[in-house]
Amino acid sequence: MKKSVLRQYARLIVRCGVNVQKGQEVIVYAELDQPEFVQMVVEEAYKAKAKKVSVEWSYQPLEKVHVRYQTLKTLGTVLPWQEAKMQHRVDTLPCRIHLISEDPDGLRGINMQKYAKVRQLRYPIMKPYLDKVEGAEQWCIAAVPGVAWAKKMFPNLSKHQAVEKLWEAILQTSRVDEDPIRAWEKHNANLKARCDYLNSLGIESLHYTADNGTDFTVGMIAQGRFCGGGETSRQGIYFNPNIPSEECFISPKKGVAEGIVYSTKPLSYQGQLIDEFYLRFENGKVVEAKAEQGNELLNTLVNMDEGSCYLGECALVPEKSPIAESGLLFYNTLFDENAACHLAIGSGYIDTLENYHDRTLEECHQLGINESMIHEDFMIGCDTMNIDATTRDGKVIPIFRNGNWAF
Repeated sequence: MKKSVLRQYARLIVRCGVNVQKGQEVIVYAELDQPEFVQMVVEEAYKAKAKKVSVEWSYQPLEKVHVRYQTLKTLGTVLPWQEAKMQHRVDTLPCRIHLISEDPDGLRGINMQKYAKVRQLRYPIMKPYLDKVEGAEQWCIAAVPGVAWAKKMFPNLSKHQAVEKLWEAILQTSRVDEDPIRAWEKHNANLKARCDYLNSLGIESLHYTADNGTDFTVGMIAQGRFCGGGETSRQGIYFNPNIPSEECFISPKKGVAEGIVYSTKPLSYQGQLIDEFYLRFENGKVVEAKAEQGNELLNTLVNMDEGSCYLGECALVPEKSPIAESGLLFYNTLFDENAACHLAIGSGYIDTLENYHDRTLEECHQLGINESMIHEDFMIGCDTMNIDATTRDGKVIPIFRNGNWAF
């Protein structure tokens, strides 16, 4: 891939993604797959007048080794220096850039029960720090190719060809054209217009149906609002948390969901795949979860904590979107969730509430925003999906017909 094009992508992530402000610190999280591109991102952050840029590397095979050989107590202990690191994040509110490239099967064979228990042990210690930065930081998740990921998508190509092909797909769906920042400004305006219309309806509930058996109704929070594209932090800084992004999303009311939903794409979770699954809800809670592939992992996920069996997000994505029209299955939630309507179990988004800046975190949860240590999206959209909104004044308004916007 031409370095000039990659430089445009790096600039997009820094300027339009996290929107680095003069004097801010930046943290880049990345696997070991694309160090040259990571360097470009770091340089672009400094050009945007960042005060300091740090890079934190990860490596899936090493993660498996740690989980295999360390005791549960050691893995689950949050050390003083790690708490100090989180406190620094609270104090400085750095921009966070996550460059994902991991192998969809990279953690296959890991002791998932042990891995899940580690998160459960660490979460209560980390939660107070996470609560303090909720809604205050700028962050962006974007992607770069990893060899294993590229070969998963394009198994008949050589490693070099597969990586190049994945670069092309990432850049195209991320709107990296002659003027990426302008393209994103236009795209954000379109998403905002969609959200404004949805928010004008006063939606009380959404009803999903599809010919695969999905028949599902979910309730909305009266103060809730659809969001899409860019967001504004508590500091008043506009940023784009996902590149790419095609969704109009909202956090539903905890405890108000009935029916069954079937997945339409695999879910890549913690380096493992869950596929051909369904979830059945009663009183807002998952009461049955079954998968043809990864069934134990799915049920571990649903039972991570008290809130992981409730919904945190409903997202609307048409079949007529760049990722869906590419015809590619990415085996990566960042892309696959933007090719189809999806739901998420686990934590909701406080910034989907009106005037959330003026509410405490406790008030947001009291209104119906779910709270959990996880937030995992799964895709349910297809070309036969219909969605109807019932409004608070009793009207039924079509939102989706045959997988696309009905307005």
